[in-house]
Amino acid sequence: MILGRILEHKKAELRHKQSRVYLANLKAMIRDAPAPLGFAVALDATRTSQSPALIAEVKKASPSLGLLRDEFAERFDHVGIAKAYFDHGASAISVLTDKDFFQGDLRYLKDIKEAVPLPALNKEFMVGEIQFYEARAHRADAVLLIVAALERRQLIDYHALATELGMDVVFETHHERELDLVLEWIPDARLIGINNRDLKTFTTDLEVTFRLAKRIPSDKLIISESGIRTRQEVQRLVDAGVHAMLVGESLIRAERIGEKVRELLGLSAEQTLRR
Repeated sequence: MILGRILEHKKAELRHKQSRVYLANLKAMIRDAPAPLGFAVALDATRTSQSPALIAEVKKASPSLGLLRDEFAERFDHVGIAKAYFDHGASAISVLTDKDFFQGDLRYLKDIKEAVPLPALNKEFMVGEIQFYEARAHRADAVLLIVAALERRQLIDYHALATELGMDVVFETHHERELDLVLEWIPDARLIGINNRDLKTFTTDLEVTFRLAKRIPSDKLIISESGIRTRQEVQRLVDAGVHAMLVGESLIRAERIGEKVRELLGLSAEQTLRR
């Protein structure tokens, strides 16, 4: 399973980062960084009756597809992509920072935060405490916890650490057992992600969102992730009570990224979600 391979690689990678000096440097960067922006607050404030809030993802490659655009082999304009998202109505940015499987970089996160005034999610496979300090040091406003990748105690402890560092947490679930675990053991979890991608086959099915959304209490914000490609699908998400959507590949691979953002949000060229 691809997730298992990624997690094993990530744990090996982190063994080389266990240094007091490295942690001290990260903590110094955090002290000098601006305060985090409210990720959950931004999503709640910008969703409308016509569209969930858009978390637009800056993503260079994937394990199954490789580079998402041919020109990325020469130049990956991560800041330019994030600016296009902002200009056309995105509510937040998601930044892939895993190097070996997604060709991401923590530097992309920091660059984007310095250029774009939107809250940002560090999209990473979090398996160790040092990653939370890395995320905040590089200006993340939120982190992702993949329930399938972590033990119950880790989910509780990592949620507490992220909160202590001022970051919001998106709990990513794939089926009922994972969702019920979060709802039972982390009752103050605010952001519940539903990943429509099967972690074994990497196929996507929006029905996962429609099935799990019915089980989520009204005080949570529901984020549908993966496989969202058309305005018609977005309208179905609205009908299902989804508050936000995380979209990457269909935006990155679009001929005109800004137009695709507006299409998904149901906006004309003259409209914007800016308030």
